[in-house]
This record gives sequence, C-alpha cells and structure tokens, in this order.
Amino acid sequence: MTNSRLKICRLFVLLIMQKDKKTVELIRQDFDLSLDLRADEKELLRILSDRIAQLIAERPEYLFSLLYRLDVSEEKVHKALSNLEEKPANILLAELVLQRQKQRAATRLAYKQKPLDDEMAW
Repeated sequence: MTNSRLKICRLFVLLIMQKDKKTVELIRQDFDLSLDLRADEKELLRILSDRIAQLIAERPEYLFSLLYRLDVSEEKVHKALSNLEEKPANILLAELVLQRQKQRAATRLAYKQKPLDDEMAW
C-alpha cells in the first residue's frame, strides 16, 4: 500500500471514530443519559431503547416532541409504533434515533467551522 493510500485510510478511520463519538455525545445530550463516549453501538442501543421505553410510559408527549426536534421521520415513527412490527417499539425508535444522530454527527463534522481568531473578524 502506498504512503498516500495509508494516510487516506488512517484519515477515514479517524473520521469514523469522531463521528461515532459525536453520535454518542448527541444522544447523551438529547436524552439526558450518562454514557461512556467509548460505548459501542450495541450498548448504546440498549441504553437508548430503555430510556425510550421509560419515556413512552411516563412522558410520551416529551418523547414525540424530542423525535420531532431531532427530525426523525414521522412516517417511520408511526410505523415503529404500529403493532405490525416484530421488534418492540422502543427498540425500533432507538434504531431510528441512532440512525438520525449518525447523520447529524456526520453533517456537523463535514461542515465544522474553525473558530474566528479575531474577536471582531466577522
């Protein structure tokens, strides 16, 4: 493998790691969870689905407003809540949230702006 290809591969791995870390940060913040930033996707889904189950039972209005604010597809939310699916609704909703937060994290990393050096430099 050439030196330039190796650098590109390393950069790609670094971007994936940053996106995963950013995804965990977003979920932790939005769902008021205490998560280790190194949590793997399986653990993240488990914790998030438990939290969503709690919100379905105790604060469904808050959950729906949160899903709306996160821009999770309303059509997909309705499908997840229908009794036609094999998986429980809380797990399906957790998967939708994780998918959406990954998209948000990727967008934030792709369009990250450098802070201004000068206080007056607009």
